[in-house]
Amino acid sequence: MARTSNAKTLSDDIYQRMRADILSGRLMVGQRLKLAGMATDYGVSLNIVREGLSRLASERLVKTQPQQGFAVTAMTASELNDLTFVRISVETLALKRSIELGGVEWEATLMAAHHRLANTPIQSPDAPDQRNEAYVEAHSAFHAALIGACQSPMLLEMRQSLHDAAELYRRLAYAKRRVHKDPAKEHKKLVDAALARNVQSATALLAKHYEETTRVCLETGLCLPEPEQKAA
Repeated sequence: MARTSNAKTLSDDIYQRMRADILSGRLMVGQRLKLAGMATDYGVSLNIVREGLSRLASERLVKTQPQQGFAVTAMTASELNDLTFVRISVETLALKRSIELGGVEWEATLMAAHHRLANTPIQSPDAPDQRNEAYVEAHSAFHAALIGACQSPMLLEMRQSLHDAAELYRRLAYAKRRVHKDPAKEHKKLVDAALARNVQSATALLAKHYEETTRVCLETGLCLPEPEQKAA
């Protein structure tokens, strides 16, 4: 039993390390992931690496490629737009439920998460062209708190998975940004509308918030070219 438990703990640890390496940009968008090299780098067996990559593929952070193995997810513009469409659909539903069902505890959690986000620098202290890891964590926690009272574990799980899939492009867009937006102002408007229990305004602001982020990502030219359509 102890051996099984230790193996599971190691597997979970490697999965978390690979996930962090993808979200931090240490493993780049589109990069092919060679199992043998990764097993050496992480000091584990091929099976543990393969298991971790399979879990990451289920979260859309990694893609499987025929005859080529695994690669960090890279998207075309249409795929990124589709991701944004699904995020908006899922999160506006969850936000509507949170506004309707949330009580004082939800309000307090949301205000605390917003306070933390608003007071965390977006730029990395050591690398101004990169996003601050503390800001990335605060940003994720804020959006989780926004829909935290939806009373649907499945919606919460879907939100986190979609948020992480988009994080790859948020990071790259920030590093190569040629256009600007004001996320702090957008976040403040979102909080005000949610706490005012204005479902229509809050959901519209959330949709616009994600659409603007997607616009920034697209304008940096980071997406893959669309595949050519084969003639009928």
